[in-house]
Parts: sequence; C-alpha cells; structure tokens
Amino acid sequence: MVFKYSDSNKRYYTLDYFYKHKFNSKVFKVSLNAGFSCPNKDGTKGYGGCIYCSKLGSGDYAGEVTKSLVEQFNDVKNVMLNKWPNSKYIAYFQANTNTYASVDVLKEKYESVLGLDNVIGLSIATRPDCISDECLEYLKELNKRTYLTVELGLQTIHEETSKLINRGHDLQIFNEMVQKLRDNNINVVVHIINGLPYETKEMMIETAKYLSKLDIQGIKIHMLHILKDTPLANMYLKEKFHVLTREEYVNIVCSQLEVLREDIVIHRITGDPDPLQLIEPSWLIKKFGVLNEIDKEMARRNSYQGIRYNEKCPI
Repeated sequence: MVFKYSDSNKRYYTLDYFYKHKFNSKVFKVSLNAGFSCPNKDGTKGYGGCIYCSKLGSGDYAGEVTKSLVEQFNDVKNVMLNKWPNSKYIAYFQANTNTYASVDVLKEKYESVLGLDNVIGLSIATRPDCISDECLEYLKELNKRTYLTVELGLQTIHEETSKLINRGHDLQIFNEMVQKLRDNNINVVVHIINGLPYETKEMMIETAKYLSKLDIQGIKIHMLHILKDTPLANMYLKEKFHVLTREEYVNIVCSQLEVLREDIVIHRITGDPDPLQLIEPSWLIKKFGVLNEIDKEMARRNSYQGIRYNEKCPI
C-alpha cells in the first residue's frame, strides 16, 4: 500500500513530503528564540506556565537568546549549507509565546529574518488567547508576501485536563482563534500532547478526531515529557500517575493517524526532550526507534492516515 501523500514507506502525510512537493526543494525549519515571555508565566493569565513547561518555554532546541535572531539563524544555516547547499528555510519562532508583544516589536523580530536569503516563510508558535486584532491584521498582511503558518498550542480538548495542566484558556477560545485565522486564509498547525496525567487512550483519540473536523492544515503530536524542576515533575513524584509505555504511545498515535483527515500534514509525531532534563519516559530519547515502531505498526495494521476519518462507530 502506498499512501496518497507519500513516496516512501510512510503511511502518513509527513512535513518533509509536503515541503518537497510545495517548494521543489529541501526545506528546513530554523528554530529561533526571540526572547518573548508568556502570559501564563508573568501573571496576566497565571504564574508558572503549563505544568510541563521547561524554563526555556518549549524552546529547548531554539537558538541562544543572547544572540541576535540573524546570528541564531546563521548558526543553523551554516551547518545545513555543507550538506544541502541549495536548501530553503522557514524561520520558526519557537520559544514561549511568539505573538505576545506589541505589533511594532513583532514586526522588528519577524522582519529581521524574513529578508534573509532563501527564507521562504515564517512559522510562529503561540497561544490561541494571544493574538490581538491588531496582530491578526499584521499576520494577514504577512500572509500575502510569505508562506506563513501559525502554530497554536492546544494539547487536549478535555477541559478537566486543561485545568489540571494550567493551560489558562478553554476550548472555545481555541475554536474562535482557529476560525479567525482561517477567515484570513492563514495556515494553522495545532499542538497536542499524548500521555497527559489521567487521560485515557479514548480521550487522546477524541482530541485527534475533534481536530480532524476543524479547518486546520497541520498537527504536531508530542509525547508528554516529565522534565526536572517543573510542577509536573513534582506531581509525578507525589502521585506516580501512569506514563505511557512506548508500545502504548505507538498504538495511540497510529489510532490518531487513522482518524485524522488525509490532507492534514503531520509536522511532528513524537517528542524530542533534552536527555539531561528528562525524568520520564526514558524511551523517548530513542526518537528514531519510536518513528520506526510507528511505521511498523501502521504496516502491520495495513493502515494509513485517514482510513477511519469517516467512521461512524465509536472508538
């Protein structure tokens, strides 16, 4: 079986395949740290952030914040040039909440890298409650002159879990922002996390099924990282909630892929934690092993992304 959007053994719509066919080139996302904060840390929405969030605000592999954005970008580009001299780049504003500033500040940050050679687009990671109307107008203008993607953190559709992890917004706010972005033809990628405390397999699949019915263009599937010096680490040490095994995670991801629309691009399908900060799960460090197991399980099922998208029966 060959999946519609694949030229390899992958049975799901990979980001590499999408970029290659859209831009006819190797494309890299260059992770940047623009020094933004987060309203869930500074007291605007809450303190301490989401309970799993590291001190770097999901920017563990972003650039060094003490360097300028151009320096951060060139550090990565110079390495990539040796192997892929004709590649193109998307500047990825990754760490913390990357629309959490005035539009003047956002313009200064975004435009500084947008004009660099072979930069074909921007990917902006943010929260659904942190895009003002003025910011949305600027994003609308940006979208007309570059390939723009806005990445929204959701993590789960289940409100009890959302409160437990201290997200600081509800599902309605997320839905409204997806609609606003799509009304302006802006591409939307959604982040979800598998293995959140006390969620069942059925709950995680429900999150994927829900998102599949929305007008989104991509999804990032993460496995929960329990990192040192986080509220989640304290909760785990106290409550010892269940952490998914590799086999459980692979099974859940494959079931999520089956219910996702075939045209939703899978931007990420596993986690990539800092081994020095990781408490659990230790199996997550072997990223390529997880990817291989997902491929093998999809083949074992003789399955592919979207095969159960229109299924009416309960999971």
